[in-house]
Amino acid sequence: MSDAKQQTQAATRLDALVIGAGVAGLYQLHQLREQGFAVKAVDTATNVGGTWYWNRYPGAKFDSESYIYQYLFSEDLYKDWTWSQRFPGQPEIERWMNYIADRLDLRKDIHFSTTVKSAHFDESTQRWTVTTDAGEIFDTQFLISCTGMLSAPLANVFPGQETFKGRIFHTSRWPKEQIDFAGKRVGVVGNGATGIQVIQTIAPTVGEMKVFVRTPQYITPMNNPSYGPAEAAAYKERFAELRELLPRTFSGFEYDFENGPWADLSPARRREILEANWKDGSLKLWLATCSELFFESAVSEEVSEFVREKMRERLKDPRLCELLIPTDYGFGTHRVPLESNYLEVYHQPNVELVSVKANPIKEVTPKGIKLADGTEYELDILILATGFDAGSGALTRIDIRGRGGRSLKDDWNREIRTTLGLQVHGYPNLFTTGAPLAPSAALCNMTTCLQQQTEWITGCLTHLRQSGTSVIEASAALEDEWVKHHDEIANATLVTKTDSWYMGSNVDGKPRRLLSYIGGVGNYRQKCEDLAREGYPGFVMQ
Repeated sequence: MSDAKQQTQAATRLDALVIGAGVAGLYQLHQLREQGFAVKAVDTATNVGGTWYWNRYPGAKFDSESYIYQYLFSEDLYKDWTWSQRFPGQPEIERWMNYIADRLDLRKDIHFSTTVKSAHFDESTQRWTVTTDAGEIFDTQFLISCTGMLSAPLANVFPGQETFKGRIFHTSRWPKEQIDFAGKRVGVVGNGATGIQVIQTIAPTVGEMKVFVRTPQYITPMNNPSYGPAEAAAYKERFAELRELLPRTFSGFEYDFENGPWADLSPARRREILEANWKDGSLKLWLATCSELFFESAVSEEVSEFVREKMRERLKDPRLCELLIPTDYGFGTHRVPLESNYLEVYHQPNVELVSVKANPIKEVTPKGIKLADGTEYELDILILATGFDAGSGALTRIDIRGRGGRSLKDDWNREIRTTLGLQVHGYPNLFTTGAPLAPSAALCNMTTCLQQQTEWITGCLTHLRQSGTSVIEASAALEDEWVKHHDEIANATLVTKTDSWYMGSNVDGKPRRLLSYIGGVGNYRQKCEDLAREGYPGFVMQ
């Protein structure tokens, strides 16, 4: 018997295979199962959670309000879980994900500790053959990626990491064990949203800390009250309101741009808005002050200077101000981190800020970190908060091959393109969530956008089944149309003028394009709904 025949006999035959058991994957599995599809999910982790399984580093927590970072398809599911804070930490979030899996009885259809190695479209059968690291083979009609937009860590970033004699951790692969920082010399590389959470959390307990900073970040203080019975009852009463509101705002959060044209406001009124949004202690300053923040340089500078002023008040030290306060890009063109007494960490006598912009890290040595000028910092623990190959990385790390054997990795190494972040031309019956050119790639409250995308996919698959159609693929024309629309909006903004992971700038050789659709969550949703209502024009079905 040939190997090929043995493989065919050994394959598990499915209607749909879902890759990932996080926010998108759990809901996608639930929906398709409810619709009667033969569906399974696979995940590298040993349990559910996706991002919230892997990102268990000290200080990891929401920056979306807990009561909006929830599924909204079931009022009972929503109301039977109670959050302890406005922005709870990772352990509580992971417990919530387990609550979802248990309540919906999802585990029986999830293969854990299973990593997809390859997915090849067979043009003779019009189906996908998916292989895993454990040697499992799935023969599936539809392949749905729920791999997450921030799930491909940039872990091997410096020469010599394997020689380090101390302990080295990447924040996105943090161990489940408690790490003892007491008396230790700790180095942290990276001061984005993750790095900030780690730094402010462990600073009180370390012996010494060296923070290696290349790009300064704007920040917004986090206002994180605890929730008692009264507060929980209040947000639960808003379920129907939030279910209607969240999918239609610019960002999928509860707030939106409601202050009118910035130019029409008096200086006093502008200041009042800025102060109120700053005091709110959320992402409201970024996502609800004014839409002109993203498009007009003068408005960007006004808001940016407001944040710089707030940061200077807290930092005081001119050197710290110079190294930690951005001046060469605008507030909100990078990801905006929420923080809790982060700036004050640098006033501690055991904390040293090391600027590596002009004097970059050359290598990791057995003793610690060595800079280009030869300066070496001896460390016991090295923490890499060095980010991700965002949006595209989780998929390009799988050998995905479409029609004619074309490689998604090769295609996206030339140019990152999708059709609404839901399909890619040349890859029939492959659906994606959290992928490039959709709001869910970055600029959205993730549960809002991932719910919308998985619901659209479920609707599409149900439509295909009812119409007797077995294959669907975005046409080249539809993809060209979407990419053009995406770029026209993106290139009108200040975001594309800034180097950040939003633009793929943090990965050497990555094609430059804004990874996230910035035309608004509500607008994106409407475009998707229109396509479904009109019978999926621009998609080739057979």
